[in-house]
Amino acid sequence: MEKQIIFEQVIDMWNKHIAFNSLLGFTVTKMEEEYAEIKFEWQDKLMGNPVQKILHGGVTASVLDMVGGVVISANMISRINNPDKQKVAEKLGKFCTIDLRTDFLRPGRGESFVATARIIRHGSKVAVARMELHNEKGEHIAFGTGTYMV
Repeated sequence: MEKQIIFEQVIDMWNKHIAFNSLLGFTVTKMEEEYAEIKFEWQDKLMGNPVQKILHGGVTASVLDMVGGVVISANMISRINNPDKQKVAEKLGKFCTIDLRTDFLRPGRGESFVATARIIRHGSKVAVARMELHNEKGEHIAFGTGTYMV
């Protein structure tokens, strides 16, 4: 099965069949071997501070973790010889976050947000990604480092 078709199927699963992602409004918009992107819009239910009207820190950490997982998953899938649904499901079934560091740089204000991730290292058992969150003005809200069991 072609890698791009697999990526599209995985994106479809994350966007339509994971209730938590739907609840937060996350949409995976790019999934590549070395880069991933998630977009979402402001919703009052994502507010962590009603006085300042800013994102809840848990939303920020969640989107960083998710986008890191997307880029690591893409890289992991790309390493499978002759990938098929069963091999991909087997690999993704073992995939999990080991450690997540989130650095909050400024309050999460904005109308729309984009989280991006790039691979730092991908070994045989552990992979590391670097993630960033920006608003529609390009303001850097947070960054993170995620370590994942692959």
